[in-house]
Amino acid sequence: MRRVVALASGYGLLGAALAAAIILGAALQPAAAVEVERVTTPGGIEAWLVRDHTNPIIAIRFAFRGGAALDPPTKGGLANMVSGLLDEGAGALDSQSFQRQLEDFAIRLSFDARRDSFGGRMTTLSENRDAAFALLGLALTAPRFDDEPVERIRGQIIARLKREAEDTDTLARKRLSQLLFPDHPYGRSVAGTPESVARITRAELAAFARARFARDNLVVGVVGDIRADELGALLESTFANLRATADGWTVPEAEPRASGETVVVRKPVPQSAVAFAQPGLKRTHPDFYAAYVMNYVLGGGGFTSRLYGEVREKRGLAYGVYSYLVTLKHAGLVSGGAGTANARVAETVDVIRSEWRRMAESGISEAELSDAKTYLTGSYPLRFSASGRIAAILVAIQLDDLGIDYLDKRDGLIEAVTLDDVNRVARELLAPRRLTTVIVGEPEGLSEGG
Repeated sequence: MRRVVALASGYGLLGAALAAAIILGAALQPAAAVEVERVTTPGGIEAWLVRDHTNPIIAIRFAFRGGAALDPPTKGGLANMVSGLLDEGAGALDSQSFQRQLEDFAIRLSFDARRDSFGGRMTTLSENRDAAFALLGLALTAPRFDDEPVERIRGQIIARLKREAEDTDTLARKRLSQLLFPDHPYGRSVAGTPESVARITRAELAAFARARFARDNLVVGVVGDIRADELGALLESTFANLRATADGWTVPEAEPRASGETVVVRKPVPQSAVAFAQPGLKRTHPDFYAAYVMNYVLGGGGFTSRLYGEVREKRGLAYGVYSYLVTLKHAGLVSGGAGTANARVAETVDVIRSEWRRMAESGISEAELSDAKTYLTGSYPLRFSASGRIAAILVAIQLDDLGIDYLDKRDGLIEAVTLDDVNRVARELLAPRRLTTVIVGEPEGLSEGG
């Protein structure tokens, strides 16, 4: 309910209508029941569309391939800074005028930078779609980067980075990335550092937009109250003025430098943050689904996972513990984290490594396989609980080149995983001696090093 109040107070009566429509649109849609249409304009712009005329809203998600990994080494945070400035003035509209237009038409618009992509999201009432798409097109093709918003957003980013420097979880994850990818862009923070952000110039912000925003590296997902022909016209008017092709780029393949070392970053706090990782699989690897099932049993299944059971339930060592697959474009990881009192860190790390080893040596059981499949297929429709989430899934599928029929195939791919598949992948993939660990805090009784 707080979300509805916040939207209504920000957008007035139209915002209240938009908020209500979003809530009403949250009825679950089974993945298999979602019909995805391919919409292609005469100019070659493509989008995937899921029509939903239940409520008068349209959600669009889009992404350009190529993200923060392309930031110059000394200008880390460039893509992220651009993402904070695209709605701060475009074309003839300065920052205040642009924001007023968004507010007057109850349009929610934002952008974000990731390592391998640069994306955006917009939600609008159907009746305001022309204005919404026009503002989106303006933001992408004619961003202003005026001095006042540039310095304001720069200041906000630097302030946030300084706050994060005091957050143990963030520090642990950043230090782990640096250890795993010391000579690769993946080792740098997407947001940069206070020093690198301070060096970014207005000309570099504008150059980023010119170089990266193009039709050939664009993927789009749309969900809501709009027909294919109507969407086609809006896509053409919104994106046709982008460059046909983005500037060329290369990001080298990355082999994580996981030596199994333990690094402690001393910080005077009562609870330590633990982050750990070892090399994993990319999304395109044929064993991905077996690894996906394996990770659910290991640490991805919340209260039912082995790590949670051994670390939290049996021993009460940590407040939380988990693992997950990291699937970057040029690298893969099996990663995870935990938070525990300083006096319990050493034992927590030992149990995590022990479970890593047990999974590698003994695999999982038939019962664990069955439970994992039941959850991973049965819970998937929960992701289809709102238009924006569905649109985001459509974009993710395109970025991973999984095919427009992926929603129909996905459960079958999981069901096809056998016990032998999972146990073979666990044996081949999991390497407790390569599990690199970073601890931020004042852990007691812990041996650092390899």
